[in-house]
Amino acid sequence: MTDPSDADPDPLRAPPGERSVPELLRFGVVNLDKPAGPSSHQVSAWVRDAIDETLATLDPEGPPTRGVAHSGTLDPKVTGCLPTLTGDATRMAQVFLEGAKEYVAVLELHGSPPSDFREVVAEFEGEIYQKPPRKSAVSRRLRTRTVHELDLLEVADRRALLRIRCESGTYVRKLCHDIGLATGGGAHMGHLRRSATDPFDDRDLRTLQDLVDALAWAGDGDDALLREVVRPAEDALAHLPAVTVARSAARSVATGAPVYAPGVIDVDDAAIPAAVRDDASTDSDAPTDTDGDAPTDRDTDPDPPLAACFTPDGTAVCLGRVVGDPDAENGTVVALERVLL
Repeated sequence: MTDPSDADPDPLRAPPGERSVPELLRFGVVNLDKPAGPSSHQVSAWVRDAIDETLATLDPEGPPTRGVAHSGTLDPKVTGCLPTLTGDATRMAQVFLEGAKEYVAVLELHGSPPSDFREVVAEFEGEIYQKPPRKSAVSRRLRTRTVHELDLLEVADRRALLRIRCESGTYVRKLCHDIGLATGGGAHMGHLRRSATDPFDDRDLRTLQDLVDALAWAGDGDDALLREVVRPAEDALAHLPAVTVARSAARSVATGAPVYAPGVIDVDDAAIPAAVRDDASTDSDAPTDTDGDAPTDRDTDPDPPLAACFTPDGTAVCLGRVVGDPDAENGTVVALERVLL
């Protein structure tokens, strides 16, 4: 007779608001305010060590975090928004590439600003070309990045204050250099602060000291501050379109299965690419191309957007992309990229 205690444990986590402190620390996110001085890697190491020390006290039989992951490297002198994922949440680090980033930068002009300075700055809003600097960790090939918003907030003598909302991977230092070239006098980046990394911004940043204090109090039995500083990792997925799946389907995903149509409860419209919509359409009145060479949505539609799958109670299940009709009776709806269970 099988001992019930030998049965595999349920892979699903408790709902985000019902997790114990150790569960939160092993699948959480801290909207960290990086200080000037240390590297992003060093800050992450401090977070990992502080959390592991508390876990060793609160749950000595359980595993350590096994690491943390941040939202994108900031140079040592740069400050600001550095969302940091803990434990198993490091599997979702790619989500920070899907959203925009926002910076406030001081542009140090090498001469007096020209009379049309505001117009010169405005020319850099939109799609721009950039080649990564020599010290970067990526291939130095020309690429495009999108500057969504570029605001000239203030000009004083040879200094200008810029607010930049841009695509992930945009080099602000290079942007400042290029603006300087366009003025005819040259410029370089002075102080830089990251004010947002989607879906987080600087309205609720937490310092390293906040985290250390919260961990110390949690170790003494008071977890109120910790639950403000360390948030459920699901908060890092708020900017992605969502797919809601049945708990039974989520358990199958935990073993590596894709999300099949019978297990889908709801899908955000933004998660469904045009090609899938077209395949699901039964509109017989749609015009046809008799020559067969006109471009279609399938030809021009970009890759399906990254989506996050959740159980009905809000527990993160996986990251993936919608590849099939959610309303179908069978077939794969979400192809997996990362299992989060």
